[in-house]
Amino acid sequence: MRELEIAKKELRTRLWRRMPQQGSYETAIPGVGIHRRDTVNDPGRCLYTPRIVYIFQGRKHTTVGREEYFYGEDDLFIAGVDLPNTSNLIEASPKKPAMSLTIDLDNNLIAQLALEMPPSISIDITCDKSAVVQPIDSKIVDAFLRLESLLDAPEEVPVLGPMILKEIHFRLLIGPNGNLLRSFHTFGTQRNQVAQAISWVRQHFREAFQVEDLAERVHMAPSTFPRHFKEITSLSPLQFQKRLRLHEAQRLMLGDDLDISNACDAVGYESLTQFNREYKRLFGEPPRRNITRWQSDHLHMPALVAAE
Repeated sequence: MRELEIAKKELRTRLWRRMPQQGSYETAIPGVGIHRRDTVNDPGRCLYTPRIVYIFQGRKHTTVGREEYFYGEDDLFIAGVDLPNTSNLIEASPKKPAMSLTIDLDNNLIAQLALEMPPSISIDITCDKSAVVQPIDSKIVDAFLRLESLLDAPEEVPVLGPMILKEIHFRLLIGPNGNLLRSFHTFGTQRNQVAQAISWVRQHFREAFQVEDLAERVHMAPSTFPRHFKEITSLSPLQFQKRLRLHEAQRLMLGDDLDISNACDAVGYESLTQFNREYKRLFGEPPRRNITRWQSDHLHMPALVAAE
């Protein structure tokens, strides 16, 4: 336990110096980001792709459907599939900011590792959750430390980065909630079929589709498919598509500086009036006001390679 506390303190110290001010920082390692917030915030709707979140200082609250998750310095949050959710920081201050490390999970790598699992490791693919909070352990923190050290050696990232990320994926799979990840990547299971449907909608969210056709695509009965989809995502397939469209529109207006009309067209809406109405319903305010507030409240930082 003492070794774990020492490792967590070292990781917190290292990452602290890489975030001199509030914001989200991309790193030289694909799929790895670090984030700092100096104040708590109101609950906001967002969309998690499969990822792990380690709040190494502060505390966060996330709601997925009817499930609530509270996690902080001793916890690891794992999202096994694309999840619409409501999240907010509940512990953060300028003197003690909330700081987190996020790593996108690689679905192909999870599927590959699941097939390579040693026979001695018991595999139980039964799982009724889409996300979970588990205690952080010393082996994962050690891997985080080695990953962080690569930020000062960018020439080593192409070789050592994938190796360390593979180790982290493996440790998640053999950990106490590995069944959460395996359940979405075991061919033939209902959760794998829903995961395939989610993947298809993510790739084609601009296109209109019939729920019955989507069910047939993933070899599920049209009568039961919507229920299984909603059990995992908390939304119907068409509601999920709408959420993807609106989040992408927000990203385009923030990141690519698209105006409202062009963002509306880009994500597949045919009616600007409908787009404005549904955007306000999701984010709580009209697009222009929402984007202006985000631009004033959030700092989007350049890629981070090495600490100063």
